[in-house]
Amino acid sequence: MGGQGFTDPLKMTHCYFNESIGFFYNNSGKELTTVWRPKDSLVVGLGLTVCVFVLLTNILVITAIIINRRFHYPIYYLLGNLAAADLFAGVAYTYLMFHTGPQTVKLTVKTWLLRQSLLDTSLTASVANLLAIAVERHQTVFTMQLHSKMSNQRVCILIACIWLTALLLGLIPSFGWHCICNIKSCSRMAPLYSRSYLIFWAVSNLVAFLIMMVVYMHIFVYVKRKMSRMSRHTSFNPRYRETMINLMKTVFIILSVFVICWTPGQIVLLLDGLGCEKCNVLAVEKYFLLLAEFNSVINPIVYSYRDNEMRATFKQILCFCCNRKSKYSNSVKSTNTERRILSDNGHMIRDSTL
Repeated sequence: MGGQGFTDPLKMTHCYFNESIGFFYNNSGKELTTVWRPKDSLVVGLGLTVCVFVLLTNILVITAIIINRRFHYPIYYLLGNLAAADLFAGVAYTYLMFHTGPQTVKLTVKTWLLRQSLLDTSLTASVANLLAIAVERHQTVFTMQLHSKMSNQRVCILIACIWLTALLLGLIPSFGWHCICNIKSCSRMAPLYSRSYLIFWAVSNLVAFLIMMVVYMHIFVYVKRKMSRMSRHTSFNPRYRETMINLMKTVFIILSVFVICWTPGQIVLLLDGLGCEKCNVLAVEKYFLLLAEFNSVINPIVYSYRDNEMRATFKQILCFCCNRKSKYSNSVKSTNTERRILSDNGHMIRDSTL
């Protein structure tokens, strides 16, 4: 065996855990640079800029939900968990930015798998949270409720399931679903990942996206029909109509942003997993990953900044150090406004535009 090399059967079972990262990149045909190029500097610069916004905006959302007791409801717990997932995504992407480009060649097999697992786990958690929020909004809109009747215990179980699913999908490659023992199955975009795993991960996220799209389109159609029927009555509440319109706008923004940010990256991953030789996936992979990460900046804006109470809480947090009196006056104003805009059944309708 020593002089004539491995036989074919043994080649399929030989593992290359002790090989360098350059070995796998050369095997997959992916360029591994040792110097900083303008393209690398551009990607890292943009990536770190996005990371700063991701960290700041999601910390702001989490802080607002913690300090404002009016946000202690299931939908806001899910929003807080979404912000936590996006915050983790920002941390994972920051780690990636400091270990990419010429720094990649310095990684070991274990540290490379750790880098990718952090990213996969965080991004999957964000998608799972978006799906959970879509289902929760569907339930509340169709039952004409402001807040879900889901108990805190069920919310905690749901949040735990989201993170367990994200961890499972993110850590599977580290526990065996890789190509280290079968280098012929290595992908080009992720030279240590098996193409079959890329197919599985991309399809899982695309399925979640399709479910979200169906749920939100169902909400959109329902709200439009409901508003059309109610507008025929003279007793139709204009404030309720305004709430409905805001809800439809929010749904449109959610769908548009999600499609723009996530679909390109998932399609590229799927093409690479399917072994498309004519597809130049390496030319766009980093930019599409950056685009997907940008969704973690948009999420707090779409789900939280359009909420009047959330926006007022943000102002209180940002102005706390410079104007504590403003905090008190805004709180009183918010309380008075809340009393004025109660609907007939005693429920607020101003923050139902989530």
